[in-house]
Amino acid sequence: MLSTGIRQRVLRSDVGVLILLALLRIVLQTITNGRYGFHRDELATLDDARHLAWGYVAYPPVTPFIARVSLVLFGSSLVALRFFAALAQGIAMVLTGLMVRELGGKRAAQIVAAASVAIAGVSFVSGTMFQYVSFDYLWWVLIAYLTIRLLKSDDPRWWVAIGAVIGLGALTKYTMAFFVAGIVGGVLLTDARRYLRSGWLWFGVALSVLIFLANLLWQVHNNFISLDFLKYIHARDVRLGRTDHFLLDQFWGSTNIVTVPLWLAGLYYFFVAPSGKRYRLIGWMYAIPLALFWIAQGRDYYLAPAYPMLLAGGAAWAERWVETLPAGRADAIRRTTWWTLGSAMVVTAALLLPLASPNSAWWKVADNLQGNFNEEFGWPEMTDAVARVRDSLPAEDRARLGVLAGDAGEAGALNLYGPAYGLPTAISGSNSHWLRGYGDPPPQTLIAVGFLREDIAWAFESCDLAGHLSQPYGITNSAIEDRIDIFVCRNLREPWPQFWKKFHWYG
Repeated sequence: MLSTGIRQRVLRSDVGVLILLALLRIVLQTITNGRYGFHRDELATLDDARHLAWGYVAYPPVTPFIARVSLVLFGSSLVALRFFAALAQGIAMVLTGLMVRELGGKRAAQIVAAASVAIAGVSFVSGTMFQYVSFDYLWWVLIAYLTIRLLKSDDPRWWVAIGAVIGLGALTKYTMAFFVAGIVGGVLLTDARRYLRSGWLWFGVALSVLIFLANLLWQVHNNFISLDFLKYIHARDVRLGRTDHFLLDQFWGSTNIVTVPLWLAGLYYFFVAPSGKRYRLIGWMYAIPLALFWIAQGRDYYLAPAYPMLLAGGAAWAERWVETLPAGRADAIRRTTWWTLGSAMVVTAALLLPLASPNSAWWKVADNLQGNFNEEFGWPEMTDAVARVRDSLPAEDRARLGVLAGDAGEAGALNLYGPAYGLPTAISGSNSHWLRGYGDPPPQTLIAVGFLREDIAWAFESCDLAGHLSQPYGITNSAIEDRIDIFVCRNLREPWPQFWKKFHWYG
């Protein structure tokens, strides 16, 4: 426990209060993040983390590297893995509060902005699941903070730090390119053009390219396979209608519906208010990615990391505006703000934290809102079912046995839980697992899981039904859906190298 003196020093410090708020959120998410199980995407990332590289089909290398750190330090702990995601979101809260301070906002405005990030849908979910979105969010917020420091101080050396974080961001998620477009456009469209004559800006540019270079060379070596992946994912999202309401979804997906007035105030501050003229660049760092994502038919959450800087600007401006009002009206606005934020925090936590009993009415509502909980069930059961099929096979089949998984997440689950059963390493034609191949020597008999019969039977002389997957609590895992049959396949119709070239897909 903190001593009375330390607690008083923390509470007297604006930064201390921001850190305390972030720690409360991190603790809340950490103690609840082990409630269910690993998500399909987490399982895929953990499996990639065991094969460190400068690139992967589905993402750049930073997120698997952090997962590898978690594996080394804590083993395959779900809570430990997700702690890193919760920590990233806690830091984003602190940075948002610090942006308010740099813009002249007092403690109350700093807390409002930090709390607004805490209840933002994408940020909150990013603290409950380990994914590249969690760290991409942090890098955007950090770049915004550094840019505000640059514009306030007019010290061009901040471009070095900005360039370094851009490089890290590009090694985390390729949508960083859209944010960079916003920075470039904002520099050209505002008086920040003066920095084009500074060697520090170009040093920052060179540093970002240097940091990203290893992944670029990996892409060259692998024929830019991630571009094929991104084209496939984008076409799928457009086909399924996931991009249909990009602009409308900005009002309740990327932030929280109750904080919309605050980030709209931020837009006013950065683009219109005389006091925000120095920071016009920040406004363009939002507006340009917004337009580009809309034109490119991006998913609504792609822009989520841009909102903390708007929330910060809105909080700083609104605080000064409220101070100009009569005392009674100002106090009423403050009380309403605190009550609204507090209520939104309770509702957000109740709906998005993994609290409800699986498949209960409350759980179903939360899963419909969050969309991820259902994919956190059934993976140990899948591995157990595959092991039971293995145990039923004759010795000659088990001598050269392989396990073929339908996607990278299923392969990750089998490779996480399979060693306890003595299962062979699972292979898959999905994403980076396809690049890792089929083993040497290749298997002769395969247990295939995560497929419909027509997906796999064409390649073998026989594919016999050997078992079924069962989902706990009656939950339908959307990553598995109706692919619940397990097959034993024998006698590949063509040599493995020719088969493997064709047995490749993204997901």
